[in-house]
Amino acid sequence: MDLSIVIVNYKSREKTKKCLESILLADLSGLNWELIVVENDSGDDLNDLIFDFKNAKLIKSDKNLGMGGGNNMGIKVAEGDFVLILNPDTELEPSAVKTMLDYIRSNNDVYIVGPKLLNPDLSLQYSCSYFPRPWTPIFRRTFLGNFFKKHLDWFLMKDFDHNYIKEVDWLMGSCLLIRKNGFDGFDERFFMYFEDIDVCRRAWHFGKRVVYHPEAKVIHHHARESAKKPWYLGIVKSKLTREHIKSWFKYFIKWGLKK
Repeated sequence: MDLSIVIVNYKSREKTKKCLESILLADLSGLNWELIVVENDSGDDLNDLIFDFKNAKLIKSDKNLGMGGGNNMGIKVAEGDFVLILNPDTELEPSAVKTMLDYIRSNNDVYIVGPKLLNPDLSLQYSCSYFPRPWTPIFRRTFLGNFFKKHLDWFLMKDFDHNYIKEVDWLMGSCLLIRKNGFDGFDERFFMYFEDIDVCRRAWHFGKRVVYHPEAKVIHHHARESAKKPWYLGIVKSKLTREHIKSWFKYFIKWGLKK
């Protein structure tokens, strides 16, 4: 099988529905592919959403495993040579999958390919970055970012033309095409956040390339939920903010403080 598309749903039925509709409209002609939807114990009924797919699997978790763990449930049963990790808040442009698949098939040392992500108004969404420094998340989520804009612009690679194919440190995990051979899934220590940075860093650690491909385009309804509340309130009132902080610590404990 050529391709397995994995989507994790958690209280996102309407977003998942739109994502699946974009898959039905995508150009997947000539490919032997399957759809795997993981319902991550949110209670959403998704059976009717996969009715139109010829080769679809619906997996129900008995607990919320987070993004990494939920995707791993799908990856374990995936039969494709390549796995497309797709968040439910994304919508594929018709040629996106084939563009990424053609590229990774033609470059055996490439392990992960990601598309150009677009906001719903079709403006650029910064989706490829340098590996963070320990203080990067602090600058991104507090008033200190006002004084360290140069660092944040560096982190988001704002100085490079996002219309060109480029090797990058890591790609936002909302849409990742990953070579299945040798891929042992996401590190489940990261319940949410940093699992995408970690998997890209592992690829580079083993000598494999991570590539941003702008000719593949995907719309991403990115909410940045963990950053919606002021940092001093989020720590107390937002579970997502606390998960982000925990993953931040786990990442630097795992990889150290150096780039």
